[in-house]
Amino acid sequence: MIITHKLQKADCLSHKIWPAIEKGWKDTSMKPIHFFWGLGGNNVKEIAQVQEKNEEWWFVDVGYLTQQITRYPSPVIHDYDKTYFRICKGGMHTKRGSVGTGQRLNVLKNQGIDTEFKGWYTGEVKHILLCPSSPTVTWHINGMSQEQWIETVTKDIRQYSQREIKVRNKPRPHNEFWNTDIKDWLIDCHCLVTNMSLSAIDAVLNKVPIITHTSNVAAPVASHDLKFIEKPLRPGRKTMDEWLKFVAENQFTLKEIETGVAYNTLRAQNG
Repeated sequence: MIITHKLQKADCLSHKIWPAIEKGWKDTSMKPIHFFWGLGGNNVKEIAQVQEKNEEWWFVDVGYLTQQITRYPSPVIHDYDKTYFRICKGGMHTKRGSVGTGQRLNVLKNQGIDTEFKGWYTGEVKHILLCPSSPTVTWHINGMSQEQWIETVTKDIRQYSQREIKVRNKPRPHNEFWNTDIKDWLIDCHCLVTNMSLSAIDAVLNKVPIITHTSNVAAPVASHDLKFIEKPLRPGRKTMDEWLKFVAENQFTLKEIETGVAYNTLRAQNG
């Protein structure tokens, strides 16, 4: 029994996703299977309730390697064939699945989506970049406010490094990061630190190593302890290419969700 948890916001992207899920998810069991779009509305509370009942749940949000969606003032999908979404069992990010043949990664490359590992910076690098997740995600994952996370991480970094620390928050209308490109912040960057943000993917695709939460999709190619801030993990090309193949296997277009491609793939990988 599929249960899609509706959000009240009229222009929420979930209103496009849920009909595709309801059509393409082939389970006929009467056991409840819950789907949540992000952590907005009452989703944090409802996810906790579902977990207490030990019921199956999936987290749905924008994809990892995808054409960007215009989010404000209202969400706009510019090209449905190049826009991908993630569907993750029991968590915010994909944690399991096959590496795949690389075919899906090649599709993304042919669509003009950046999927290329370009190596790591080898010259002089300067600052450390903190990219916190949203306040809701930070509280959900770390049990603290976004400001507390920044303060705590900064204090911990100072035990091991005296590099300049820059902070880039999520761009939102009217904040100082609106209309800025993260690639500019990654120039000469020594390391990016985040909890769950997809900025980790931007970093490794732009030669910058990362330190992340262990539940981040980029965790397999990241360090996880700030004591490694001066010598963060820099995986080799084979590891990075395999990880990129894995990521490409775990995101889907609306058409793939609607036609059951996502269901077949995810059931094979997650049971």
